[in-house]
Amino acid sequence: MCGIAGMVQRDPSQQADQALLQRMCTSLHHRGPDAQGLFLRGPVGLGSRRLSIIDLATGQQPIFNESGNIAVILNGEIYNFRELRPTLEAKGHRFATRTDTEVIVHLYEEYGVDAVHRLRGMFALALWDGERQRLLLARDRVGKKPLFYADLPDRLLFASEIKAILQDPEVSTAIDLQALDAYLAFQFIPHPLTIYQAVRKLPPAHRLIWEQGDVTIEPYWRLDFSRKTPIRADELGEALRARLAEATQSRLISDVPLGALLSGGVDSSAVVALMAQAMDRPVQTFSVGFAEEAYNELPYARQVAQRFATDHHEMLVTPDVAGLLPRLVWQYDEPFADQSAVPTLYVARMASRHVTVVLNGDGGDEAFAGYDKYRFSRWQRAW
Repeated sequence: MCGIAGMVQRDPSQQADQALLQRMCTSLHHRGPDAQGLFLRGPVGLGSRRLSIIDLATGQQPIFNESGNIAVILNGEIYNFRELRPTLEAKGHRFATRTDTEVIVHLYEEYGVDAVHRLRGMFALALWDGERQRLLLARDRVGKKPLFYADLPDRLLFASEIKAILQDPEVSTAIDLQALDAYLAFQFIPHPLTIYQAVRKLPPAHRLIWEQGDVTIEPYWRLDFSRKTPIRADELGEALRARLAEATQSRLISDVPLGALLSGGVDSSAVVALMAQAMDRPVQTFSVGFAEEAYNELPYARQVAQRFATDHHEMLVTPDVAGLLPRLVWQYDEPFADQSAVPTLYVARMASRHVTVVLNGDGGDEAFAGYDKYRFSRWQRAW
């Protein structure tokens, strides 16, 4: 995970605040401990904290186009960069690195703000077009990577976390009562709201375009429910397996060690199985459990680890876990009621001692309506 931050002044004669940009980046150090990159040019400032995963030597951000008038910073990963690059090279674009980030600037040269349509990955990005004096912010289709912004009278701020935006003393910390109401109802704060009136989330599959002081926020992709699949019902299982295998393979592109979080449930077990088939070495798997048998899933995780001969690591959540709560409050920046955050932080800390990147099964229940609340909602509508 990396962190990005930046600003653009509404008055083009004003210089971006370098001291503020540095404070914003410093607050994101935990997201990207490997390197920092700053770019200041007139009214714009871009900052990056990098966790190096691809092209460790030359992937320092910001990344520029050939003429240097387009700059991009990225939090995340573009999975289809290897497919996009040859087409761009055939059109005459010259690449200076092997990183996935560089594909974005050349795509933008070809397609403008519509370049984000062609990106497949998990990402939050910021791109500055010096010739057009345009800032483009974009977030991936399902919102895996966060991106927040504050539209102030004199400038626009953006960052991977709210705490970076709050480095500007002009950003009000007044509580948004609508957001608080939503939190009490849903146990999270839906986009575009945050707990602060002055800070907003860029929704998934949306782009923000800043040009001549005006801000436009629009969707660049929508899930199409109108299409009917040509696949027969008895072929759906194999089709899904092929899609998952291809998706897993694309996420194994890395110049650093990677592993998987394993709970023993269907989602994470499927990911581990597909990783084991695709990798030429044992998958490193990481699991946490509880002393209370009713909540302990370690036996299931062990069965999966044994079946696929993984290099397995596990630990029990102990009562001193309460000591992690201040860290979680600091990390999330706003109210968040998912208790799984505690064991997730536990297992992430364990995994970080062995690998840099982990895959997991998050999203499976959302995609396939696996939670009881989806069935309850359907029953309520029926009655």
